[in-house]
Amino acid sequence: MLARRASTFARSFATVVDNAGVKVAAIDNGQPTTAVTFLVKAGSRYEPKPGVAHTLKNFAFKSTAKRSALGTVRESELYGGVLSASLSREYLALTSEFLRGDESFFVDLMSSFLTSSKFQRHEFQEYVLPVVEAESTAASQNPATHALELAHSLAFRSGLGSSLFASPHSHVSLDDVKEFAARAFSKGNIAVLGTGIDSAALTQLVEKALAGASVGNVAVESKPSTYFGGETRLESHGGPETVFIGFGAAGPADPALAILSAHLSPQPSVKWSQGLSPISAAIPRGTSVQPILIPYSDATLFGLLVQGSSPEGVKEAAKVATNALKESTGLNGDALKTAVAKAKFAAASSLDGRDGILGALSTKVFANSDASIEATLASIDKVDAAAFSKSVAAITKSKPTFVAIGSVQALPFTDELGL
Repeated sequence: MLARRASTFARSFATVVDNAGVKVAAIDNGQPTTAVTFLVKAGSRYEPKPGVAHTLKNFAFKSTAKRSALGTVRESELYGGVLSASLSREYLALTSEFLRGDESFFVDLMSSFLTSSKFQRHEFQEYVLPVVEAESTAASQNPATHALELAHSLAFRSGLGSSLFASPHSHVSLDDVKEFAARAFSKGNIAVLGTGIDSAALTQLVEKALAGASVGNVAVESKPSTYFGGETRLESHGGPETVFIGFGAAGPADPALAILSAHLSPQPSVKWSQGLSPISAAIPRGTSVQPILIPYSDATLFGLLVQGSSPEGVKEAAKVATNALKESTGLNGDALKTAVAKAKFAAASSLDGRDGILGALSTKVFANSDASIEATLASIDKVDAAAFSKSVAAITKSKPTFVAIGSVQALPFTDELGL
């Protein structure tokens, strides 16, 4: 049944079209609402100065040559639409969700940000910078978010190691934002993804919106990712005790890591049950272990995020998680089949929502790789016991990325976990 559903999805998903340098892809399952995302290579890995990408993200939907920031809000609400902007390490995503039939207005609205933003000083000082500061403060006070930020810095240093958030000491100027936007808002750096809209219709709208626009063809650049690893500890008393145990690798994403993540995940298939994960039955009460798998265009970060109310509990849970990770190299038989099935379901079910579709496509649309779920499931199916063992052994032999946040004197060190 899963194969039939995947095949149906693959047939309904349009091939990526290169429209005058802008890649366009869409899927229409007949839903009553439409969403369009302009995906731009303006993530933090491409920023020339720390904090510039975060600041640019918060300039989204401000004044352009076509309408003011207030006009954008009023007109969007008149149509009943929802606008949002998000930032990853590789992409800036501008998304509009609206009733089917209103796509012409919203494509024009979002494209105007790319082609005619005014970047006004009063908006920068009164609206953008306060939000940047608030988001950065909130991220620094969330141990899980802070741990992943530190982990990326240790794992990749520059490029993918650049933070998603501007630090209080970044001193980003308005000119910095304008210069970065001028380089990033190039046709070769833009892809448009749509759900609930025909691919041909979306292609025509994008062509019209960007026709005659002063959008250049300068590609943003970032050095190829290299994995390093390292350890850091941060004293904190504002949240749960937190430890991140991670490993990374350069190159394309390995489907074996999706299987590893599914195998280690303590999330049960049946509510209120304990599940069959090697971690769920052994960790102390009051602690949690969450597998983290973050694939990028040229690297992957895999890890286990351990949190709890006491440092002693987190230390014990971290030992359990580390041992389970090491023992995973011998996974075979029914245990491997179970992990493969869970990984395939996770990949397929992620496409039930728009966020999942965007995440699945973002790294593939620019690389012109097969974006269908059928291809993803096939790559997972091809992993046998020998390939799985080899992949897990290779990544765990690399230098670990270890982050401890909380009562650092009581939280474990890497040698105490056998790393």
